Amino acid sequence: MSREFPIGLTPPDWLVRNLQPQQAPLNRPAVARAAVAMALPLAVGLAVGQPAYGALASMGALSGVIGDTADAYRMRILNIAVPQLFGAIGVTLGSAVYGHGWWAVAALTGIALVSGMISTIGAVASVSGLLLLLNSVIGAGLPLPGAWWVAPVLLSGGGLLVLLLALLAWPLRSGVPERAAVADTYRTVADLLATCGDDPTAGYDAARQAVTRSLNQSYDLVLARRARHHGRSPELTRLLAQLNAITPVVEAAPAVHQSGLPLPPQIRDTVRHLAHAVETGYTGPIGLDLPTPTGETARAVDHALRHAAEVVTAPDVDPRGIDDRLGRPAALRVRATRAARNVLLSSGSWRYGLRLAVCVGLAQILVSTVPVARSYWIALTITFVMKPDFGSVFSRALLRALGTVAGLVIAAAVLSAVPRGWWDVLVLFLLAPLIPALTPRGYGYQTAAITPVILILSDVLNHQGTALLLPRLVDSLIGCGIALVAGYLLWPESWHTRVGDKLAEAVADTARYVESAFGDPGNPAPEDLGAEAGADPADRARMRRRLYRDLSVIRTEFQRALTEPPPTGRLAAGWLPLVVAVERIVDATTAARVRVKHGAPAPSSAEVTQVARQLRELAEGVRESEVLVEVRTDLTGPAESVLEPLRQEVAAARAIASPQAPWRGRP
Repeated sequence: MSREFPIGLTPPDWLVRNLQPQQAPLNRPAVARAAVAMALPLAVGLAVGQPAYGALASMGALSGVIGDTADAYRMRILNIAVPQLFGAIGVTLGSAVYGHGWWAVAALTGIALVSGMISTIGAVASVSGLLLLLNSVIGAGLPLPGAWWVAPVLLSGGGLLVLLLALLAWPLRSGVPERAAVADTYRTVADLLATCGDDPTAGYDAARQAVTRSLNQSYDLVLARRARHHGRSPELTRLLAQLNAITPVVEAAPAVHQSGLPLPPQIRDTVRHLAHAVETGYTGPIGLDLPTPTGETARAVDHALRHAAEVVTAPDVDPRGIDDRLGRPAALRVRATRAARNVLLSSGSWRYGLRLAVCVGLAQILVSTVPVARSYWIALTITFVMKPDFGSVFSRALLRALGTVAGLVIAAAVLSAVPRGWWDVLVLFLLAPLIPALTPRGYGYQTAAITPVILILSDVLNHQGTALLLPRLVDSLIGCGIALVAGYLLWPESWHTRVGDKLAEAVADTARYVESAFGDPGNPAPEDLGAEAGADPADRARMRRRLYRDLSVIRTEFQRALTEPPPTGRLAAGWLPLVVAVERIVDATTAARVRVKHGAPAPSSAEVTQVARQLRELAEGVRESEVLVEVRTDLTGPAESVLEPLRQEVAAARAIASPQAPWRGRP
């Protein structure tokens, strides 16, 4: 018989969320690359009588393993090679101030400021900033062997070995990851169509979020690669056309779900058949077995599927007729200039840079004034914990401490029972694959996998054996404590969900989307809105894609906030339903637009104006409030109007309540 915890011993929800492993598929190629890339440099070092050099190269390979997350080959170059350059700069600067006391404090504090600021640019910049500071701390805290240039070369060489292993199959599989991503998008759309009409809507909502994530990933991969080809690649042009072709099917899904009637299974099977054609590059004839459509919703699905089938099987695609639904990336020089300007002028980048600099500065002052064994681990811990784009600082500090304890248990067994030397190569070959295997499960699991690997390599450099274990634990706990106090508790923004402004902007964008879908209320659209009245179709598609992308980012931010203790986690839990409500408002707007395009009567400009005004009032209330309380609405209109479901969703969004404090929005 199962026994429940007594009420007083039940763990809080935020702790359960932190410890719960995330579900993710096992990346077998990355696991194999980690084993080879981590063990091979150490084996070479032992073979030539320079185990310390091999350990340094294996440390560099560790950074490459952590950054080996992309599927597309060109993205792997960016994710691995660019951070290695910053890592080489970091270890060079750190080694220059090794043993120089207060100069080391000043240098690492300045590097931390720069690292924090550039980390706000994007994913690649974030990993680059992390490696810049990480290697600076290692260079300033460890006596590295050889001349000043040896450590940068070995660390970078280890990381580039991971890249080399990742690119071995490029000549044979060029373009395969992009095709697989687009095909996966088609399959997620098929899953979405299979849930349409379900009641309750939990399955549909989850499927819609999966479609959003898949579309985001596919567009990112295809557009990032297309930016290098300047539109000349027929393969990339085809993939982009196929992504654009599935968009009308996605837009028709809300209308189908709104109708409450499930689709025939032939619809879902047809989309999966198209997914297989995309993945294999098939361009022959496809026999469509689609039922005869009845009503505007069925006609929308039928029309969208037939168009997608034509695009998927077309032998040639004219690049001049292809629209980049998310906007084609600007030239690299333009993007670099824009990113630099944003970093220098953004208050957010300065705040994060200063938080990281304060924490690292305090750590270096501590180790400069108090004799702490293995003291560079304090700054290393802060470097990993103080990454808000990787998750909540609070939860990462907690998971870092727990993961370190688990990793130390493994390290203690290895360091006490396994002889040093060639046995270390075998141990690395067995332990290194755990890093890519456990990283997707959560930060605590990643820490538990990385800790024994780092300790084994550190022992090769310093030969301290099990004497490393207790100082490693103490330094990690000190680093977590500094991060929690100086990087979390002392900053008021840590106690807020920090996404209220983003959500308010998304609501305001939704109001603009409603207006663009049915024409400018101040300049009413023609009676026949089937002729794509209002905004340009491509502009409207981009607006909708950006809305869903923004809402996906906001949802992720709220999910991270749920892992923090009260009051932050409790406030985030109160706001999350509004994120869901706004997603449903966008869905309802798209459904109404699809119905009008395929024969339903167009709404009046007064109806559109009324809904847009309510959404703007909601956006204003979100900006002014930290908690939500019900707001009455006066949305009325013809019951048979296509906007009636949209009005209901807007009213539901404004009725979301929290009893904690009054809302200063309009009643």
